[in-house]
Amino acid sequence: MLRSLANFIQLLGLLMVASNLIATKLQASAKVSDRPNIIFVFADDVSRDTWGAYGSVDCKTPHIDRLAREGVRFDRAYCAVAMCAPFRQELFSGRSPWRTKAMPNHSTSSKDTRSIPHYLKPLGYGVHLIGKTHIGPKACYPFTYHEHGRGSRTANNNPDYLRTAGEIMDRHLKDNQPFCIFIASNDGHAPFTTGDPSAYQANKLTIPPYWIDVPELRQTLVDYYAEITNFDSLVGDLRAALEKRKLWDNTIFMVCSEQGSQLPFAKWTCYDNGLRTGLIAHWTAITKAGHVAEDLVSISDLAPTLVEAAGGRFKAEDFDGKSFLRMLKGESQTNHEFIMGAFINRHITDNKERVYPIRSLRTKRHALIFNPNFKQQTSNLTLSSALAMLNEGAGSDGEIAAEWVVKSMSDASLKPIVHKLHHRPEYEFYDLQEDPHELNNLIDDPAHQQSARALKAKLRQRLVELGDADPLTSRFGR
Repeated sequence: MLRSLANFIQLLGLLMVASNLIATKLQASAKVSDRPNIIFVFADDVSRDTWGAYGSVDCKTPHIDRLAREGVRFDRAYCAVAMCAPFRQELFSGRSPWRTKAMPNHSTSSKDTRSIPHYLKPLGYGVHLIGKTHIGPKACYPFTYHEHGRGSRTANNNPDYLRTAGEIMDRHLKDNQPFCIFIASNDGHAPFTTGDPSAYQANKLTIPPYWIDVPELRQTLVDYYAEITNFDSLVGDLRAALEKRKLWDNTIFMVCSEQGSQLPFAKWTCYDNGLRTGLIAHWTAITKAGHVAEDLVSISDLAPTLVEAAGGRFKAEDFDGKSFLRMLKGESQTNHEFIMGAFINRHITDNKERVYPIRSLRTKRHALIFNPNFKQQTSNLTLSSALAMLNEGAGSDGEIAAEWVVKSMSDASLKPIVHKLHHRPEYEFYDLQEDPHELNNLIDDPAHQQSARALKAKLRQRLVELGDADPLTSRFGR
């Protein structure tokens, strides 16, 4: 009796294994036409407000703007950390940096991290990464890598990226196999050397109110905008390559700006200009032309969204993000009450010994920023000269922030912006609807105390849940 029962259980187990194998094989052998191709192209250190689709009146981005008119523009998309390595690992894994431990720049993910290739390859996809990587270990991110111009930030590698993407498309067409291609351009990352600076005139550019207008800033913007326009051309060329091969209608085409620029109050901060990312998507017959998605989106949402769109399956706990496939279809979809943000200065040049963590929480309306070491100074490579001038009386070397210090010496009204470069209050609270540039800290405003207290409570609760209750002593990454 017991032996018969054991034999039955063993047979049942074998049948279940066989059933799973058959289901997996059937899933992978589905018609290629049933599965969309995926192209995801993203820039490097590009603030989203440089795109015409997000309101720029200066920078020329005609191909990106056209894509926004014909597809979906995400208005409240945020990354968790405004640095390249954390951004990319959040994007590919669908997991937060608190989970992957990839919070510092130049960090790698914990060994248990899984990413998009793990989910798409069993479906028959070829999954490729062209260009900049800044991720690891490769076992966690098993792309087919095409690292043109590795280590170079001065060459225009976009033609090589385009050629390689075309070769991948042709090979997959021949093999009747769907593809997922991520193209990571260096455009936007200093030094600014690609594109045509003659397309811009420094004296005609618009300077936002969170910056101080100096000639060095204007000239830098000329070179920066030239790189962004160069990136925009890559977007247009990739679209043309898909249309030429009659692949456009069955391709999810996404463009992303990455985190904010290396200019002050963007990258290496938790301000909107650092964490908020430009994200535009087009999928023929799925996306609604000109739709603006107003709901909160996390960069960690991209992985589950693309896996679901490709017909893949996953458990809710596989990702920290949530699929926003309904948003692609033009529907309202509330996935997040708030989005968390973080900064850690480990591995940051000229800031490694300065312990200055930052944590933030954003809703659709408000931003709360927590600076636990507010009595000390923060800095980064682009602010070092200004810090030396303020602390040591050093002379200006022509860096933008240093020139701000010079100008503030003769214009006292500019001193608050200069002070903010290296000094932040313990808490900052902004009304993003009334103050999108985050100029007016409302943390002590009696009219906003209830809202500020509520977000403080949410932030504290979430940090405890993440094992990050005291950012000054907690450690994330390697």
